[in-house]
Amino acid sequence: MKTTADKIFADWLSLAQQVAQWQQQGEQVVFTNGCFDLLHVGHTDYLEKARGLGGKLVVGVNTDDSIRRLKGETRPVVPASSRVRVMAALAFVDAVVLFDEDTPQQLIETIKPNILVKGDDYKLENIVGAAFVLANGGKVLTLPLVEGFSTSNIINKILKQGYVS
Repeated sequence: MKTTADKIFADWLSLAQQVAQWQQQGEQVVFTNGCFDLLHVGHTDYLEKARGLGGKLVVGVNTDDSIRRLKGETRPVVPASSRVRVMAALAFVDAVVLFDEDTPQQLIETIKPNILVKGDDYKLENIVGAAFVLANGGKVLTLPLVEGFSTSNIINKILKQGYVS
């Protein structure tokens, strides 16, 4: 059985080699990405459904610097080293890798997944990497999100309820 550490890839090229090996073995490789700060049921539901679309699930996780650029200086709450370990601990996640860019475009082009997945809060034409995946014979899909769950909502509730001083 793979350990959590075995699922975390330190660099994109070693991950690309693993993805190619899985594809040569006939596996459909699904890719998705996100910040995954304060993991919640919306994340796990989405990731489990994503895995169900193919044989292997690869998750790209934004670095701390990337999240700060996208969401502001108060984020992330949980550091990248912890976020990737939590992702890798999920049974339905096969590989995890960090990316420091604002979008996963370069990562997607490096690993060449068969299926690219995002939540249905995205329109297909706005999904980063979609054109590349489609041009290479892959699929781009959206999945329904669990209503009412988001990291920002959780943070706001904690602050509003006065759980912290």
